[in-house]
Amino acid sequence: MSRVPLQPLQPDDVSSNGILHAMAADDLQRWLPLIDVLELPLGQVLYESGAAVRHIYFPATAIVSLLYVMEDGSSAEIAVVGREGVVGISLFMGGGSILSRAVVQSAGRAFRIRADRIRGDVANPAILPLLLRYIQALITQMSQTAVCNRHHMLDQQLCRWLLLSLDRLEGSTLVMTQELIAGMLGVRREGVTEAAMKLQKAGLIRYSRGRIEVLDRPALEQRSCECYAVVKREYDRLLPPSHSL
Repeated sequence: MSRVPLQPLQPDDVSSNGILHAMAADDLQRWLPLIDVLELPLGQVLYESGAAVRHIYFPATAIVSLLYVMEDGSSAEIAVVGREGVVGISLFMGGGSILSRAVVQSAGRAFRIRADRIRGDVANPAILPLLLRYIQALITQMSQTAVCNRHHMLDQQLCRWLLLSLDRLEGSTLVMTQELIAGMLGVRREGVTEAAMKLQKAGLIRYSRGRIEVLDRPALEQRSCECYAVVKREYDRLLPPSHSL
């Protein structure tokens, strides 16, 4: 990851993240001198499972996947975090370490703060309710992902995953190999290939050389299971309108 020379920061500089944008002006002014602006490359590991939370990340244009890692090294995505949220919620809940691996799913910009610089500030009554609403939305996503992975067809899971990722991007194209998607969904690469070909044959996406372009989003939403709608509805209900999904 590389730092972006953009100091001193102004409130508008961090408005692309929903949590920072929704903070009260006085609280944000107190945090601004503590924020680093980073460019996160695809595949960058921000946390390993069990590691202490040393930094908090607020994605702007980057997307971060939270993965649960098994003892044998296999993993599956339990949630995705983008411009609406924050990575490192263990700090806000009193935990000293994170139980999931955090990996950059889509390269882009993020804001970072050292955890020890704001540890005492997160209980501020002007900040904590916003963070708790975000955590509630994130828990909904995690719960729905577990249900989806257990009960729905792989092509439906792929639709859900694509839609959640698109909600956190400006355009309609994702840069993502089938190997990485398979790792996110916890399935074999061949299964992702078959599911992607079904969607491409139906005219919903175009897949080529690690790039997935969504051609028909309404049809993709119809093809998806109800899990995407459940998650989106909860994020829209709990988070600030300007950064809801």
